[in-house]
Amino acid sequence: MGYLQDPRVLFAAERTLLAWNRTSLGLIAFGFILERAGLLMRLLQDGGNESLDASAFILGMAFILLGGMCAVVSAYQYARVLKSLTQEEIPPGYKPRWGMFVNITLAIFSVALSLLLYFMHDW
Repeated sequence: MGYLQDPRVLFAAERTLLAWNRTSLGLIAFGFILERAGLLMRLLQDGGNESLDASAFILGMAFILLGGMCAVVSAYQYARVLKSLTQEEIPPGYKPRWGMFVNITLAIFSVALSLLLYFMHDW
């Protein structure tokens, strides 16, 4: 990949990383809303359908963890691309690893959110 001597290769890879970051955030947000919707439905039904609440909880947690996994995998892929670039393709003074830090932090937050929701869930 490093044969172009062109910084546009780095910026294209970074845009892809940021697109996966948005996808991860969307999955995590959707999972959180889904998990909370199950709780809301149970409260509105005065403790009615608990299996619906459990299903929404499990599905919501799956989306939250899938979002975190997407963040980790995209950071790994970006790191592999960075290793293949030459010094001429990275502008002087530019810190290309910042996006990876953000994605890894997002993955850690998704795990923390899922643990928080798990321990706060009314079993």
